[in-house]
Amino acid sequence: MASLKAIRKRIVSVRNTQQITKAMKMVAAAKLRRAQEAVVASRAYVEKFTEVVAGLASESSLKEHPLVRERDPQGRVMLIVLTSDRGLCGGFNTNLIRQTERFLRAPERTAVLNLVGRKAYDHYKRRSVEILEHTTSGGAEPVALARDIVAHAVQRFMADEVDGIYLLFTRFRSAISQVPTLERLLPIEPPPASDQPREYLFEPSRDAVIADLLPRYVEVRMLQAVLESLASEHGARMTAMESASKNASEMIERLTLEMNRARQATITKELMEIVGGAEALKG
Repeated sequence: MASLKAIRKRIVSVRNTQQITKAMKMVAAAKLRRAQEAVVASRAYVEKFTEVVAGLASESSLKEHPLVRERDPQGRVMLIVLTSDRGLCGGFNTNLIRQTERFLRAPERTAVLNLVGRKAYDHYKRRSVEILEHTTSGGAEPVALARDIVAHAVQRFMADEVDGIYLLFTRFRSAISQVPTLERLLPIEPPPASDQPREYLFEPSRDAVIADLLPRYVEVRMLQAVLESLASEHGARMTAMESASKNASEMIERLTLEMNRARQATITKELMEIVGGAEALKG
């Protein structure tokens, strides 16, 4: 059994750690509230944007656009992986890396990586996987981060360095439920044409509007993924810190019980020594 002093020091250490995890949970909860509001608002915007693109799905200018035209399905593809810069968020990064490994093992394509977040880069920098890009959020605004990622990805796609671009991120459902999601970003898959086609008036021209609309559509999808990923990270961290605080409380209870037993054993030993000494004096 550990000494009484060692047990007390361990209790103090666990209690200090518990204070940290509780503080991190509160910070994550505050960030989650703002991130969740941004996700809900962006979903409505993306839904309306997708509706507009679906209304143009039958346009010949849309089908022949370089960002839409199909390429070799067995060619070289890029996978953009959205992970976090910091840990302590449960299985958030682990689940994404597991899905990335599954994508890389697929025999029908040659895959390279575009890693967003320090955790994915730390995992793959010493492995035999080609990393084309590596980006850290660094506290950047989601809009600026999404535009930066899309600009580099589209540049490589238009230069024929890759034949397709896929996006792997975590879709936010709730603070305790986040789902790794894989989507094809380029070539763009136009949504199915609407059952109730609408007539659009184009200004300045049909081709000019579509040429400007499609790059924005890619940016909007990337922004949605970044917002979903941020909300999922905060939710996963809040849940993980809540679990850590609960485990710390249970550990403190066990250590307190162990400390009481050690103290009782010490008292019993001292009493035995006193009684033994008294008996020796009597003899």
